[in-house]
Amino acid sequence: MGKMGSVLLPREFEFMDGTEGPSLPDILYPFAVDEIMARRVGEGRRPLIHMWTHPRAMVIGLRDRRLPSAEKAMEDLRKEGYEVAVRNSGGAAVPLDEGVVNLSIILPNPERTMDFRQDFDVMVELIRGSLLGSGASVEAGEIAGAYCPGDYDLSIRGRKFCGIAQRRQTKAYVIQAFVVAEGSGERRAERVREFYRTAAEGASDGAYPVVKPESMASLQELTGSGGGQAFAAGVRRFLSAQPGMKKVVPGELPKEEIRAMIPALRARYDR
Repeated sequence: MGKMGSVLLPREFEFMDGTEGPSLPDILYPFAVDEIMARRVGEGRRPLIHMWTHPRAMVIGLRDRRLPSAEKAMEDLRKEGYEVAVRNSGGAAVPLDEGVVNLSIILPNPERTMDFRQDFDVMVELIRGSLLGSGASVEAGEIAGAYCPGDYDLSIRGRKFCGIAQRRQTKAYVIQAFVVAEGSGERRAERVREFYRTAAEGASDGAYPVVKPESMASLQELTGSGGGQAFAAGVRRFLSAQPGMKKVVPGELPKEEIRAMIPALRARYDR
C-alpha cells in the first residue's frame, strides 16, 4: 500500500484524466464510466481514479427527483441550456461547469471489509494533497446552508467548496467528489436554490436542502488560486508522485458497454 497523508491508497492504481480531451457527449457518460469500471475493479482490475469536467449541467439526487414539481424544475433548467440528470450515488443537486472539477475513486471491497468512512477519508486526503502549497487549511464536516450537504463537506474558513458522495456495488465502491475550483460559489448556489424553489413547491420541510448561497465559495475565491486548471494540475502532480500509478487514456475503455449503460442509468433513476 502507498501512503497518502494518514490514509492508505492501493500500491498500484490507474488514473484517467478526462479533463484533457473533448467535452463529454452526455452528462451521464462519466457516471456510466464509473459504473462499468467499478465492476471491473470488483473483478480484480486495478483501482481507478477518474477526473473530469462538464460544460453545463445540473446533476440531482434521487430525493430531488421525487419532489412534487421536479419535472418542471428540470425543464426550466433545460430551457437555460443545462443538461439535467439523476445520479446513482448519494447526495443532492449540484451544478457543473468547466470551473467544477469532478473526481471519482473506485476501490475494490470484495470481502466488504472497508468501512464507508475510510472511503471518504481517502478522497479527503486526495483533495488535501492536491492543494499542497496553496496554504489552505481544509476542514471536513457539514456546512449548514450548503448545497448537496453532508458530513464530508470540505470547507475553508467555514465556506464549502467540495462535496463527496458514494456509490456501492457488490464488490467495489465509487467515491465521487465535486470541487468548485473557480468562479462564484454563491452564484451556483443561487441557481440550486431556485431549482428547489420550483421543485419543492408543496413539499414538507426537511424534504430538500435549504440553500444559503453565502455558505458556498470556490477555491479561487478562497485561496486566490488559478481555478479549475490549477486544481486539476495539482491532482495530476500529486498522483504522479505516488508509487504505482498507471495512466489510462479514455480510448482504452470499453466504449460500447459505457454507451449501453447511459440509457440504463437514465431509465433506472430518472423517474
